[in-house]
Amino acid sequence: MEKVYMLISCDVGEEQSLYSQLKQIPEIKNCLITYGNYDIVAEFVADGTSKINEIITSKIRKLKKIRSTITLRVTD
Repeated sequence: MEKVYMLISCDVGEEQSLYSQLKQIPEIKNCLITYGNYDIVAEFVADGTSKINEIITSKIRKLKKIRSTITLRVTD
């Protein structure tokens, strides 16, 4: 299993709504609202590149009000 962090920028004022939506995705293990260039940091785990891509494209980036994302794959 790989750990992945996603930095998310959303529309102004939509942080709490987007946070709630992200928490409903089973693969997301942790989610934090932040201040600065990114509004939310989401942590998820997945087994391999194809599963990571599926979670990002089919579950996270399909949510409304997301403006941009950066994905960080973590290695131990």
